[in-house]
Amino acid sequence: MAHSPNKLIPESYDPAPSLRLDPAVSAASTPNGGATAVGYYVSTEGDVPAELGLDRDTLASAGFTGAAGQSLVLPREGATAVIAVGAGSGAVRTVDELRDGAAAFAAAAARHESLALVLPEGHGVPGNAAAQASVEGALLARYHFNALKSDHTTVAVASLEIVGAGEGADAGAVRGKVLARSAALARDLANNPPGHLTAAEYADFAAVQGPSFGLSVETFGLTELIDMGCGGLLGVNAGSFEEPRLIVLRYVPEGEPTAHVALVGKGIMYDSGGISLKPSDPMHLAMKMDMAGSGAVMAAMTGLRDLGATVAVSAWLVCTDNMPSGTATKLGDVLTARNGTTVEVKNTDAEGRLVMMDALSLAMEETPDAIVDAATLTGAAMAALGTLVGAVIGNDQALVEQIKSAGASTGESIWQLPLETRYRKQLDSDIADISNMGGPTAGAITAALFLAEFVKGTPWAHLDIAGTMKSDSNDSWRPIGATGFGTRLLSEFIINYTKP
Repeated sequence: MAHSPNKLIPESYDPAPSLRLDPAVSAASTPNGGATAVGYYVSTEGDVPAELGLDRDTLASAGFTGAAGQSLVLPREGATAVIAVGAGSGAVRTVDELRDGAAAFAAAAARHESLALVLPEGHGVPGNAAAQASVEGALLARYHFNALKSDHTTVAVASLEIVGAGEGADAGAVRGKVLARSAALARDLANNPPGHLTAAEYADFAAVQGPSFGLSVETFGLTELIDMGCGGLLGVNAGSFEEPRLIVLRYVPEGEPTAHVALVGKGIMYDSGGISLKPSDPMHLAMKMDMAGSGAVMAAMTGLRDLGATVAVSAWLVCTDNMPSGTATKLGDVLTARNGTTVEVKNTDAEGRLVMMDALSLAMEETPDAIVDAATLTGAAMAALGTLVGAVIGNDQALVEQIKSAGASTGESIWQLPLETRYRKQLDSDIADISNMGGPTAGAITAALFLAEFVKGTPWAHLDIAGTMKSDSNDSWRPIGATGFGTRLLSEFIINYTKP
């Protein structure tokens, strides 16, 4: 992988170590005896599994009540460790509860590489979904980005067995592994320091890795982007030492595609704010993750073949950093998008929409059945919905409902905000077709209204994942760092997509 001359990066550096992990996952009706740690669910009431060898009072004396999210390791000399997993009150009833329970178990078994989790009888979730959620929770909870640690003590999961899930569990376990692998890749990409994964290096990575997942890959550099008239991407890149890249990934299923969906991902490799410089605070530090939308899109694409997607998908990743310099785009400059729209730049820190307008224009030229974009676009979305819920805004309610359904099934929570056209006048410009900045309120909506200008006539949904891109603490299957939010949601959406 080529590196810029001002950086010293080992040639052996691996930007996506998670792709080198390949745990064996399986389903069974009883434990096969090969695991070094076995988990059993315990509710806050009722019988305690006999395999724990302890009664409820003894567990309570150790601080374990069976509350959801709790775990207690019961080491056995010379034998397999047994782990009690809190099930909460009553029976485990949802995929979210199973995903969270598996995460609690896997985190408690952090020193073990061979795991088995026994699901509670009568869990009430179909076997395939139960196994999928359990595998996702366990593998995602054990995620660690160790590419830059010279010495680490983390243990990767080598094998995971889900016991008692029910009919269809084998297929569900494999599906969960694919989705967890994709989400881990998105986390790897976003966790990389900006000096270790530039736009050019990102494009090189995609070109090498894409074909191994059944994807065709095209990358476009500075000269091609000038010829293509991608003024938004070029304008944001103007202040940077690093060249921009447009990465185009394509998935074509076996047989006649049932539809064609275009995905667009914002790939700002580092966002300083440009001339509109951000304050030096913890959020500025997190701006290496401003490419998380593109990471979610690319990572979702890597799983489509293994998931048996029947929809043709094209993905457009617009990648650059946003830096201040003597050549940077200035406030008041006017950029021309790929489709000819002129845009007055009123704030260089509203750069995501500028690069995405080119990608949306290119996607529109292929007349897809639907377009979905993912972007860490606005602080307004975070202010409204916090760090656990993303925003979805669209021009087609049937498409938005499919996105919402995918979010509900994956535990990647989203909330619909309105595409309120009465706010559109905030984007008016005196000298250009449109400006890139609205007023002081409704920032997530005015950003979406800007994007909507480039998708007229095509069903479109926009995911604003600014608040959900990272976790500041270990939270169930979301460990500290990049979350990979949107990856499994987009995967689930594509697998189940039907034309509106």
